[in-house]
Amino acid sequence: MKKIVETIGFLVFIQGAGGLLYEWTGWFRFWTLVRHIDFLSDRMLFVNIVLTVAGAAVMIAADSIKT
Repeated sequence: MKKIVETIGFLVFIQGAGGLLYEWTGWFRFWTLVRHIDFLSDRMLFVNIVLTVAGAAVMIAADSIKT
């Protein structure tokens, strides 16, 4: 269970970091999912920051899961 939570946290973190790189440099446009959601198009920078922080928090919180 701990590995699944860590993997989900890592994927969320990568989506956020990739979205930030796309916003700032124009790279990684194919694997950022947030830019494909229409109602988030004007808030992409904020959403990507939230994804990055949430992914990091989930990975840190996964350490408290007892196996």
